[in-house]
Amino acid sequence: MKMEMHAVNSPVVKVDAKALVTGKPVYTDDLAPKDSLIVKVLRSPHAHALIKAIDVKAASEVDGIACVLTYEDVPDKRFTMAGQTYPEPSPYDRLILDRRMRFVGDAAAVVAGETEEAVDRALRLIKVEYEVLEPVLDFRQAKDHEILVHPEENWKSLCPVGADNKRNLCACGGEEDGDVESTLKRCEYVIDRVYHTKANQQAMMETFRAHTYMDTYGRLNVVASTQIPFHVRRILAHALDVPKSMVRVIKPRIGGGFGAKQTVVAEVYPAIVTMKTGRAAKIVYSRYETQIASSPRHEMEIRVRLGADAEGTIKAIDVYTLSNTGAYGEHGPTTVGLSGHKSIPLYRTPEAFRFRYDVVYTNVMSSGAYRGYGATQGIFAVESAVNELAAALHMDPVVLREKNMVKEGDVMPAYYGEKLNSCALDRCMARAKEMIGWDRKYPRVDMGNGKVRGVGAAMAMQGSSISNVDVGSVEIRVNDDGFYTLMIGASDMGTGCDTILAQMAADCLECSMDQIVVHGTDTDVSPYDSGSYASSTTYLTGMAVVRACEELRQKIVEKGADYLGCDAAKLEFDGKRVYQPEGELEISLKDIGNRIMCCNEKMLSAGYTHTSPVSPPPFMVGMAEVEVDTETGEVELIDYAAVVDCGTVINPNLARVQTEGGIAQGIGMALYEDITYTKKGHLIENSFLQYKLPTRIDVGNIRVEFESSYEPTGPFGAKSIGEIVINTPSPAIAGAVANAVGVQIRELPITAEKVYRGMREQGKE
Repeated sequence: MKMEMHAVNSPVVKVDAKALVTGKPVYTDDLAPKDSLIVKVLRSPHAHALIKAIDVKAASEVDGIACVLTYEDVPDKRFTMAGQTYPEPSPYDRLILDRRMRFVGDAAAVVAGETEEAVDRALRLIKVEYEVLEPVLDFRQAKDHEILVHPEENWKSLCPVGADNKRNLCACGGEEDGDVESTLKRCEYVIDRVYHTKANQQAMMETFRAHTYMDTYGRLNVVASTQIPFHVRRILAHALDVPKSMVRVIKPRIGGGFGAKQTVVAEVYPAIVTMKTGRAAKIVYSRYETQIASSPRHEMEIRVRLGADAEGTIKAIDVYTLSNTGAYGEHGPTTVGLSGHKSIPLYRTPEAFRFRYDVVYTNVMSSGAYRGYGATQGIFAVESAVNELAAALHMDPVVLREKNMVKEGDVMPAYYGEKLNSCALDRCMARAKEMIGWDRKYPRVDMGNGKVRGVGAAMAMQGSSISNVDVGSVEIRVNDDGFYTLMIGASDMGTGCDTILAQMAADCLECSMDQIVVHGTDTDVSPYDSGSYASSTTYLTGMAVVRACEELRQKIVEKGADYLGCDAAKLEFDGKRVYQPEGELEISLKDIGNRIMCCNEKMLSAGYTHTSPVSPPPFMVGMAEVEVDTETGEVELIDYAAVVDCGTVINPNLARVQTEGGIAQGIGMALYEDITYTKKGHLIENSFLQYKLPTRIDVGNIRVEFESSYEPTGPFGAKSIGEIVINTPSPAIAGAVANAVGVQIRELPITAEKVYRGMREQGKE
């Protein structure tokens, strides 16, 4: 089928735009029954403790309280909250409620009642006697520590990821190609540095929330703000010890996720209440709970060694990542892999590479998925090391990258041996240089007023779905009058996937967008889809749309042939009619749609499930210009220029918004967002007063352009864009600061204090 692009590559307005701007009730809490029980969680004040006794009698007697649940009232089945394809790589290390508390904020009890006031009163009346244990708070000391975060015997790991709960290991492993040590010894220049990133919060506007109820048939219905409806069904069925057939999950509109909602953070609590009481129940996390008991980015410490010859050709890359999964192992074994697999392959020249990692348990809040998913941390480290290598070589860091960057047609040993079929990274670099005025501004410009401006650069790559694992599925059918219903299993998180998939369908079927009705995710109705994560929707589900539409077009022609009494091979379909090019026979799609509603034995629909053996990477170049006050160390971001290669851009407006938003998040990670714990394991940044997010004023001037490539395995040549966009700000801004004042910050965020101290150490007060 030859596809002409009319809707694709056009700035089509999002299909739900009007509903959102007019305040229609589309979100989870908007749709909750008014008589829902209010559910809240009693949380541990200790980083590590055992519940010796828990008295809920007084709490249970509060007027309006429906139930108070403890570890004695829930199934003793370990599970993971990670939204991943079964068998999950993340260990089964959780109970709905446990006797052992593993971080400050861990769930000790669940209370449900008619009003929030009653529930709050009951929470205060629960008496818990704890045996306080010494916690493991420093992730650098956690491996093989004498204190175990998970000493339980029924802990288990379903996949061979190097997990060992008796060593506080959630995962460990590595890979290499060539002899790194001997290659480094032959290199004229060797950089050996350690970089540290924190457990950043996704900070989506809509906190975690879900409501549950029993339907007429005794099935548990779960309405949740989630990226992973089908994984939620499996996780809840396992945790509650009920058949999957007894669980239905519905995803309404999501008020932001960024990966946080790839973990089943909240759904299990109203679900167990509904199972126990038969009543509708809902939970809405406060911002405080979302800050202290959710699923932030994994803290990582990454050691990078780079070796190069005198001409600047990189000969060896060695990366070791230590990742802090916190109290539980959600996404621990998988995020760490991206720290090497999405950073090392940016460079085509190494004769040898090595990537090793350990993921450790500690007694702090459990980590999870966050946009970039480990690549963000790894790219900060490797790209910063490349900038430091350039400084050692006295070489322009852009020139160093141009000399070593991966090119289209390369086979990438550090990226699962995949061949790069589409890559505009060189064009992205060239355009970004023009946009920022690199040649005029590098390395620095003294403003003459105690302030110095510097520029910095970074490259990034990501992936497009998880190869040989993720599944994208759609079903599309013809209705009366000839309009279409497109049923998808992917979750629109505000990114506009409902819109871009409809755009693809419209071009494939040669119709207008208003002829495509998109049906949101309901596990009873929608075809199975892994979910909206791993940058999979456009690339994977999009190709399922293309294939399903191809099949439906053929079926439309065959049905038209039945009605026309003609050989289907002699007919064509132009989106409006089935007709005979070499004759006068024709029938409109409208007539076909209406006729199949009567005296018909064949449904006019098509479904397709798509998976991919490869994960073609999108690429990006980001360049930052900063101004540093040499008296205070204060850093101001002046300009950020970004150029993205995501294959064919499906919707330029949505792609631009995705890119600008991701860059803003990356700027927050680079300059503002910090995570610190007290000596007893209490998170200090437990509200937006302490956890500093950048405003529009703080992110400076963000400019975005696209350099298209054509990915032959993607729909209309498209690759992903969702995650790549967050990865360049941290190393680019760190590089700009280093070029401005000679201070290389290796632990994020880059604060005025760190820069000032660095200047003092160098005698640059």
